[in-house]
Amino acid sequence: MNKRLTNSSDKKAISHSKAKLKKEIFANTSFEETRIAILEDDSLAELFWERRGTANIVGNIYKGTIENVLPGISSAFINIGLEKNAYIYISDVLGNQRDGIEKLLKRNQHVMIQVAKDAIGTKGMKVTMDVSLPGRYLVLTPFQEFVGVSKNIDNYEERNRLSEIIKKIAEANNLDKKGCIVRTEAEGADDKELEKELKYLMRTWESIIKRFESAHSPHVLHKDMGLTLQMARDILSDEVSIYMLDNKEEYDNVLDFVKKISPELKDRVKLYTNKTPMFKAFDIEKSITELRKIKVALPNGGSIIIQEAESLCAIDVNTGRFTGSRSQEETVTLTNMEAALEIARQLRLRNIGGIVVIDFIDMKRASNRLRIVNTLERAVKRDRAKIRILPITRLGLVEMTRERKRESTVSLLTEECPECHGSGRVFSSESIRIKIQRDIQNLTSGRPGGNLRIIVHPMILEILKNKQSVIEKNVHRSVKLFSDPMLTWEDYRLILE
Repeated sequence: MNKRLTNSSDKKAISHSKAKLKKEIFANTSFEETRIAILEDDSLAELFWERRGTANIVGNIYKGTIENVLPGISSAFINIGLEKNAYIYISDVLGNQRDGIEKLLKRNQHVMIQVAKDAIGTKGMKVTMDVSLPGRYLVLTPFQEFVGVSKNIDNYEERNRLSEIIKKIAEANNLDKKGCIVRTEAEGADDKELEKELKYLMRTWESIIKRFESAHSPHVLHKDMGLTLQMARDILSDEVSIYMLDNKEEYDNVLDFVKKISPELKDRVKLYTNKTPMFKAFDIEKSITELRKIKVALPNGGSIIIQEAESLCAIDVNTGRFTGSRSQEETVTLTNMEAALEIARQLRLRNIGGIVVIDFIDMKRASNRLRIVNTLERAVKRDRAKIRILPITRLGLVEMTRERKRESTVSLLTEECPECHGSGRVFSSESIRIKIQRDIQNLTSGRPGGNLRIIVHPMILEILKNKQSVIEKNVHRSVKLFSDPMLTWEDYRLILE
């Protein structure tokens, strides 16, 4: 280990604080959308969205009809009553998967499925037949016989206590080949709370079965909770200091729900009543606007560049103006460590999924490269998405995958730029000037004489004025320059007089 990197200033820059994390939830409901922001130590860490007409369907259970079975790609397409058919891969089909999907599923067959991933881009939603029902403390898995405790509960004594309780109540309530997993939120819960929730989940499952047997296909059998209630069920815990909502109806629903499932947390649910919009008052709106930027600054002057594609994200790390006070290796390593922490935050905040390739700055020492990967692994532990990180290469490249259930935040907030067509770049003013000259040459067949009017974007006009004499010399004509604010940056008009 490079001991010269362990002074107090470097530790402050690259290590996580061991103090208790300050965690807050803010829910804004207005017009046609609900937005929920999770703040950690006053910094925006995670965003959730739900828009009217495009409500989240992940977790919903449907009765669907098999429309196509494609053995060549081990997949099938299922009509669940939505605009796009859902698709299912053989690994999500119940039964002996070695038999092949064509033997497990048949066209026009009715099946029960649960949405695992929302439609992303041109792809339809991904579904599974391995249905699960999440509660506050437990997850009921009707088609899995495993009964156990979440691996995120690492306290040995607590794991044993919860394991004994769940096995006892599972046997007493006759799960009958069903499974049950104790969630992380169950730490400290007693046997009465766990048994009460298990019975509730069992009743819910029985009602789903009855609806499946009687309903026509396609049909919704079970809808997951709305976004604000999901936050209360999945996120609100002792770690959260406040859950603030600015909508009275949503506040009442959440408070009533929390009183039933975790009454000890009811005082943390608050109604925001100030005139200043809540997201503006807590600087959340500003942070959301900054998500459009591809460049993110690091504390010591370096930066990361984030470039998203449909199924791949490339992230480049730069030292920028940061030169450090020691050797190049130490400067580069410190920048990479800062980048690893910020990348973990940005992936979670922007909800970037799929394959991620990170180009860290080259480091000569293998020990430093290992430290960067370890820093990244520690930093992503707060992320609830499944993440896999591969070892760093000699060139400083790290490949990783992050589970994707919904569109990324940037995809939701933005659309392709009509001027740059999604490239993020437009022609430079010099390129436009040369192109204008070339078009004039083609338009006049190189003949000299006569006047010419050129109408351009106002910002291009100022640049062309400085080059007017050059333009006139090149096109052999007198030129008059005008601006039109209605024109885009690259657009222009040529008028021969």
